[in-house]
Amino acid sequence: MPSLQTPYNATKLLDQNALVCYAPAMLTTTGVWQGNDPLDYTVPTFILHLALAISINRILIFLMKPLRQPRVIADILGGILLGPSVLGRHEYLAAKIFPLRSILVLETMANIGLLYFLFLVGVETDIVVIRRAGKRSIMIALGGMVLPFFVGALGSLLFKGDQIEPISGSFVLFIGITQSVTAFPVLARILAELKLLNSDIGKIAMSSAIVNDVCAWMLLALAVALAKGDAADRQTPEGESFNEVHMSLILTGVMVCGFITDAIGTHSIFGAFVYGLIMPNGRLANSIVDKLEDFISGLLLPLFFVTSGLRTNLQTIGSFGHWISIFPVTFVAGAAKVGGTLLISMFYRIPFHEAITIGLLMNAKGLIEMVILNVGKDMKVLSDVAFAIMVMVQVITTAIITPTVTAFQKRGRHFVAYKRRTIQKSKLEAELRMLACVHTPRNVPTMINLFEAIHPSRRSPICIYALHLVELTGRTSAMLVVQTAGQIQSDNITSAFKNFEQHTGGVSIQPLTVISPYPTMHEDICNLAEDKHVAFIILPFHKQLTVDGAMEVTNPAFRILNQNVLANAPCSVGILVDKGFVGSTKVASGHATTQIIVLFFGGPDDREALSYARRIVEHPGTILTIIRFVPGQQAFHSSIDLDGTNGQGSVTVITENERARRLDEELLNDFKSANLNNGRVVYEEKVVNNGEETLAAIRSIRNIHDLYIVGRAQYMDSPLTAGLNDWSECPELGTIGDILASPDFALPVSVLVVQQYVGESTQVEELITPNSPSRQKDILKSSSSLGLLVFFSEFAVALTVLVRIRWLVLGVCGNGEMGGELKRQRFGEKAAIDSN
Repeated sequence: MPSLQTPYNATKLLDQNALVCYAPAMLTTTGVWQGNDPLDYTVPTFILHLALAISINRILIFLMKPLRQPRVIADILGGILLGPSVLGRHEYLAAKIFPLRSILVLETMANIGLLYFLFLVGVETDIVVIRRAGKRSIMIALGGMVLPFFVGALGSLLFKGDQIEPISGSFVLFIGITQSVTAFPVLARILAELKLLNSDIGKIAMSSAIVNDVCAWMLLALAVALAKGDAADRQTPEGESFNEVHMSLILTGVMVCGFITDAIGTHSIFGAFVYGLIMPNGRLANSIVDKLEDFISGLLLPLFFVTSGLRTNLQTIGSFGHWISIFPVTFVAGAAKVGGTLLISMFYRIPFHEAITIGLLMNAKGLIEMVILNVGKDMKVLSDVAFAIMVMVQVITTAIITPTVTAFQKRGRHFVAYKRRTIQKSKLEAELRMLACVHTPRNVPTMINLFEAIHPSRRSPICIYALHLVELTGRTSAMLVVQTAGQIQSDNITSAFKNFEQHTGGVSIQPLTVISPYPTMHEDICNLAEDKHVAFIILPFHKQLTVDGAMEVTNPAFRILNQNVLANAPCSVGILVDKGFVGSTKVASGHATTQIIVLFFGGPDDREALSYARRIVEHPGTILTIIRFVPGQQAFHSSIDLDGTNGQGSVTVITENERARRLDEELLNDFKSANLNNGRVVYEEKVVNNGEETLAAIRSIRNIHDLYIVGRAQYMDSPLTAGLNDWSECPELGTIGDILASPDFALPVSVLVVQQYVGESTQVEELITPNSPSRQKDILKSSSSLGLLVFFSEFAVALTVLVRIRWLVLGVCGNGEMGGELKRQRFGEKAAIDSN
């Protein structure tokens, strides 16, 4: 019997039915001052395991983030680093950190974490979504499972020479299931990273992955039952939170269900998963996830990947032929999934390019595959070699999805050029397409009143894409938020816009939802605007009006989002500062009481603001006031002195200013001639010489207006606003817009700040990011074969890396202490225990 002080080397005695004795008193140490080694005691050792698992996991997640890899890759690699493949190469460290007596505690806590994680997966799984998946998604899911299953089963013959025993039906079943399943949570993260979550490809892939996930659990239950039968033959072993009583009963129920399913011969995780499925969606599900998600996913689940890494010994893949076998297994598994998905997709007339992309995405692997492999290892179905090879296959297959699909999509996507990117260029009788972005239902009323003010009709229709912006956080439960709370808000937003459509002629509403992290959400908005040929994007301001009349910040991320959209938008953009614009709903007794004012200084942004106001004059319940600020004689001389009277620079400035004035005059003359006899249009001019006079003129405007429309004028250096920028708090609103939205301007008036799309000018290019839609237009469309070429090249790179790893694993050791330590190949096996 091995002693307590020779833990790690005792792993070689496991095949001899060794017993490990535990001293009940050796749980916690009395301290290093008494000469005790903390690692000789159970609790300090487990704490060290927990700290190592979490630390390495977070470091790898940080390192993998620039590579756009899903978290599961960092989880698996972290376990391998702590296992016999890396840390286990050093016998002393392995014996001190992972002694044999500590494995039982580690695996027990890992299985408890896995039990509750599968319970959360069941809670988050919405059966209604599966029922709504549609026949096409169900058939794609089945097609992506059947062909890979049979190909994987045939591919299991590659391991025939590595099996301890002849290949059984259980082994074939486990390999087939591993190759056929798709990890739904991993796929969701990949789609979000690739900005495909809201596309047709993303919706089909997500629906199919959900169906695939449920089928995978059913197949795993069958495989466990069959494996246990073989093992018996071989005789081998929003509102208020719920009170503590309710939560305690629910958490106890997880354990009870796990115990029952384990007692009847099925793995305990199935009981927890089914128990989670029967939990009602809504407030109860949200409360359960909020209380457990961070603790389970962040603290206990990494222990499961550590135990998996302890079982993964890359040294067992000894021969070069075994390492080479990883390449055909990975290729066959990926090709079978793509082929099965492609056949069904072509039957439903999905374009070939999209079908290939869906097939590549369905290769995502994750936790369920690791669970299947670990169950197979526990049941003695998978050998050490087969287990290590299949783990490497899962890592490689998942890792190459993001770069392959990214290259495939970038070269396959192209934008159709369109000219009407501004309101000024859009004809009055043509359909005006606008993208209305809303964060919460609170943004909707003012947005609808703004659209109603332009008086849509059959002669002058508008098409509104109502876009609900939902943040995708780093938590797994974000999928639950999207399906429940986010869905409720989306339904409320959709109902409000649809009600506006029903009671207003000439309006077409298309509700959409964007689910993305705020730092990259602008890419989704700009891509959607490009795809839908939108002329105007409207964004809510990041501040909202409080009860006492002040403006408070709702979310700082909203401001960064607005700035990114302004810098990358493929069309004109408006930021709406909501202070309670009620629109034409105040019309009573046939008298127009809605007052809208446009402050015109000149330039492209002001011309765009005036073009929006040109549509407002059609509304019979609106009075429109145009105030043009004209520079006085002093302002003219100061503008010349800014650049000097000599040199080419001044001539250029004067020429550009003259051209801008000419365009301003043309638009104003057209507007005045079109509304010459319109009594609801008031035109005024104010002569000012500097910023101080401009501010005084704005403050002198009577407090009778409900909405101000101004241009952002981000590139104008006008003497009329000189000095006003020094106190600018929100540059994204421009000088005048910032004044109107500031607390100093005490009038409760909503403001619409407009920026006109000016094309590929030098000034705009400085603000455009490399991945913006305006740059993506220049990417040439490539054939689908180019994407497949990238897919194959990734395999070749992976093969080269594996060959180098093989020589590193086998060549560095040489002889001696670390030379042939295959005695640690069962590094993570459980030990039988005989308590002292």
